[in-house]
Amino acid sequence: MVVVAGVGAVWSLVKNPNVEWGIVRHYFVDGLVTNGVLVTLYLTFIAMAIGIVGGTAMAVMRLSENPVVSAFARFYIWFFRGTPILIQIIFWGYAGAIYPKVMIGIPFTHVTWFTAESSSLITPMLAAILSLGLNEIAYFAEIVRGGISGVSKGQTEAAYSLGLTPGATTRRIVLPQAMRIIVPPTGNEVLTMLKETSLVSVIAGRDLMTAVQQIYSQNYQVIPLLVVGGLWYLILTSVLSVPQRALERRFGRSTVSAGTSGVRRMLFGTRQRARP
Repeated sequence: MVVVAGVGAVWSLVKNPNVEWGIVRHYFVDGLVTNGVLVTLYLTFIAMAIGIVGGTAMAVMRLSENPVVSAFARFYIWFFRGTPILIQIIFWGYAGAIYPKVMIGIPFTHVTWFTAESSSLITPMLAAILSLGLNEIAYFAEIVRGGISGVSKGQTEAAYSLGLTPGATTRRIVLPQAMRIIVPPTGNEVLTMLKETSLVSVIAGRDLMTAVQQIYSQNYQVIPLLVVGGLWYLILTSVLSVPQRALERRFGRSTVSAGTSGVRRMLFGTRQRARP
């Protein structure tokens, strides 16, 4: 019954004349819309790259035994996870209202090496990248921390007892097994980031949602243009789900056995052989 009801709802939407599918077809490949799709993909990948690199470093800081480093990481994660991403986007978009000028020099002196108007430096595109990227660092740091914490400490101790350095232990033992935990939520973060880029429309970020809003603000065809945007987001998330599933199959099949057998090989050497 649920399937029948779902099919019926989709069919009623397809046949609904108020959607105006002719307008949807016309604007689906409009130049402004397709350019917005490219900007959306660009923002997604740049923000995720910042999040992955920065989040990995932040996770290491979070797990550090240095109390100052760990406290800084805890504060960063708490702050960016505790404030809405929309507020962060608006803050960076209108940072010039708080700091009209950006100056580089020696604090508490009159020595200034560089000064510029904030509005000329922090463009809507840069504001979008900063807000999305800095926010993603906090979330990805917790993903990495959870992955590393999920690896048994016994395997780390076994590697240390065999003389492996902390770096080699992390690279050869911990990370291969942690990837099994890290990959699935990372794929979800990519899809979430793709959809969160729509929020940069509040600062005219030239993304897909901004393009849709610009068009329907001129022709007043709100519903058809929202359908155009929704279809494009659905297509993009579906395409990006393919490599996510491939990575999950790859690491889910091999990491546990590879990590465990790696420790066994180090512990028992070549004397351990598979039974026929």
